[in-house]
Amino acid sequence: MLSFKSNNAKKGIVGIVLTILIIGSSWMIEPNIFSTEKPIPIPPSKQQEGNAELGYNYLIYGDFIKSGLPYTIFTKIFGKDENNYLGRTGKAATVPAGFNVVKHTNGTQIVVPTCLQCHSQIVDGKLFLGLGNTELDFTNLSAGKEWLQNLSRLAMKNVAPKQYEATLSITTSLSTIAPLMRTEVKGVNAADPLAILLVAHRDPYTLEWKEKPLLDIPDEVVPTDVPAWWLLKKKNAMFYNGFGRGDFGKFLMLSNLLTVKDSAEAREVSTHFSDVLAFLKKLEAPTYPNKINIQQAQIGEKIFVTTCSKCHGTYGEKGTYPNLYLLIPSSIIQTDSLLFKSNYQNPQFINWFNKSWFAQGENPAKLSPSNGYVAPPLDGVWITAPYLHNGSVPNLEAVINSKIRPTYWGKDFKNPTYDTEQLAWKYTIYDAAVNKTVYNTTLNGYSNKGHYFGDQLSIEERKALVEYLKTL
Repeated sequence: MLSFKSNNAKKGIVGIVLTILIIGSSWMIEPNIFSTEKPIPIPPSKQQEGNAELGYNYLIYGDFIKSGLPYTIFTKIFGKDENNYLGRTGKAATVPAGFNVVKHTNGTQIVVPTCLQCHSQIVDGKLFLGLGNTELDFTNLSAGKEWLQNLSRLAMKNVAPKQYEATLSITTSLSTIAPLMRTEVKGVNAADPLAILLVAHRDPYTLEWKEKPLLDIPDEVVPTDVPAWWLLKKKNAMFYNGFGRGDFGKFLMLSNLLTVKDSAEAREVSTHFSDVLAFLKKLEAPTYPNKINIQQAQIGEKIFVTTCSKCHGTYGEKGTYPNLYLLIPSSIIQTDSLLFKSNYQNPQFINWFNKSWFAQGENPAKLSPSNGYVAPPLDGVWITAPYLHNGSVPNLEAVINSKIRPTYWGKDFKNPTYDTEQLAWKYTIYDAAVNKTVYNTTLNGYSNKGHYFGDQLSIEERKALVEYLKTL
């Protein structure tokens, strides 16, 4: 089931790619009549051209992460994966989709984490490539640090020096940053703090690893929901707050910071990411699998055009996409502000990036923070629960009816099931946050407030609108 259309998996705790997009916002002036701000245009940036087929092959076989566990150790600990969702050949066929098998510079065969750790998800036994992973657990990564240290000692004591050398870079970086990436809730992603921690330990020009951080590291871990990759082709800027400008390839390769040796290695890796970007632009949203009430969906389309399209665009052969260039100010969208505020509260990271290797050369990238979020395209929105940029709203109906949003809710991580009628992972509502699997919207950064644009609709109008959204 692998084409340029869907499919993906999810194993491991290392979410490595800084690609994230906000889910569920649209702009009308009614929800906040006191706001005088307007959506802000985002100009397009020149992007490199590439080969989609080469990009796909690099994603599922490539060595953009250069250090990992020796294949023999990995398979002894975890066994061999029998699913082979990606239809790979060789040793790659025996590891989960979120890992590649590559050759270290010293010749050792190693297993390395990849972009698909975060950017793939299994739904009903099928792997959806490009769908954000909602099952990663960043709530207790200090245990991961101890495991990595023990593994390093095991490798040094019992395995050949070449194999130990092959693990050294990744065990060094992960054991350093893992304790500082702890989220309060299972299922949200720690991609932002991961990037912050990695750059804090890198020289901005040479990208060489520094044992002690060069920058002050904030205590707060900002949670995010992982965006769908197939939305990227409709955007002029990357990330929820639209602050990723310039060459998208430079942002897509940020996972390389996990193990990169120096800027020379980064230059070699970057030559492949124009191809990766070309592949991502070919990805299409998966089609809704169940029967759709066409008459109701047609009514919903009219409601969508008048209520939602100013920010989320229109769809079909003559579709328009204002979300290419519209950044919605916080005073209008009113969703949790911790993510965009963190960019202003910690300018040292913006400054690091904008003077670093990533901002140099013929295809530079740049970070331009602002007070708001980009309204995403809604292609495939039926399968992208939970919603909003922090994953705080469990189902699509609650996105357009703020009154029914639960304060505490949790999905079943042991037996995850996607409800294609409710457009949500099946979940339970709680009276309190009894453990880390329960989403607690009272926490800073985890709020489910904002996006009130559907509250004025009737029950029947919302039903029709949801039915239309299934068609996208």
